Amino acid sequence: MRMWRPERAAHGPLPVTDRDIASMNRLFSDSFTDRYRRDGLVGVRVPFLNEAIWRYAIADAGDGAMLWRDEAEKLVAFNVAHVSGAEGWMGPLCVRPDRQLSGLGKEIVTTAVDWLKSHGATTIGLETMPRTVDNIGFYSRLGFVPGSLTLTMTIETVARVRREDEALRLSHLDPAQRAGRLTDIGRLVEDLAPGYDFGREIELTLDLCLGDVVTVEQKGALAAFALCHATPLAEGGGRDEVRVLKVAAVDDQGLLAVLGAASQWAHRCGGRRLAIRCQSAYGDLYQALIGRGYRVRWSDLRMTLGGYPERRPARGVLWSNWEI
Repeated sequence: MRMWRPERAAHGPLPVTDRDIASMNRLFSDSFTDRYRRDGLVGVRVPFLNEAIWRYAIADAGDGAMLWRDEAEKLVAFNVAHVSGAEGWMGPLCVRPDRQLSGLGKEIVTTAVDWLKSHGATTIGLETMPRTVDNIGFYSRLGFVPGSLTLTMTIETVARVRREDEALRLSHLDPAQRAGRLTDIGRLVEDLAPGYDFGREIELTLDLCLGDVVTVEQKGALAAFALCHATPLAEGGGRDEVRVLKVAAVDDQGLLAVLGAASQWAHRCGGRRLAIRCQSAYGDLYQALIGRGYRVRWSDLRMTLGGYPERRPARGVLWSNWEI
């Protein structure tokens, strides 16, 4: 006689609020710790994320932040989908370890893909660990194709400012000047990748006091900007690392100049390191960063949905972080 088993169902998507942060943090830590363990990284415990970073991610995603609950109304999965004009990406996303391989992973990804499409995204992507072949296979079966690596690179911050590293920061501008500089940033991004728009991320960063936007000029015109977060990523972490989330430049020289300025600002904030997520498709810039003393700390594989590729500018540089 077969034993009766209760139905194991999950319902969603449901909206995410700040009240869900604690349970999302636990699921995030448990899920990724389990993932590392299955990849052979025994003893690694993924820390909780800073609640301020969760609030930023949820506010940035809006109704693209979705969760699923089980039959006991406990959190079982979530996916945070972001759209920046025509650029769409998802993360973080995870399923509770005891409910993986049940089809729920496919549901949360396809639901987010449908949401991104409905909001006009022409780029739809995500990042995963390149060593995790079952994740790559899972996303591939859902129509995603692998692209370049995203290399997290760091450099020790410096106090000395070189002439080309002199910069303006949005937080130090009066309202009229800030509005003008935001317009310049929007035009630069639009010129490099038509349809992309990082205005919401910039405004949220300033409103939530997570960091600043560093800009540099060439011949009196905006040449590059870097959106930086100084707030610790991990719960209880120190302000030892400043992270660059978005960076755009008219040319390689502009990119190197704005990163130099960001490093100097990070030093003033008490940060010992500046972290930038370099796209390996930009081989010359990767070598230039290595030559300036940057070191590779981590790698992620960038994947995009078939028919919704990432846009690489015909000229200039645009690096957009697909993680919070």
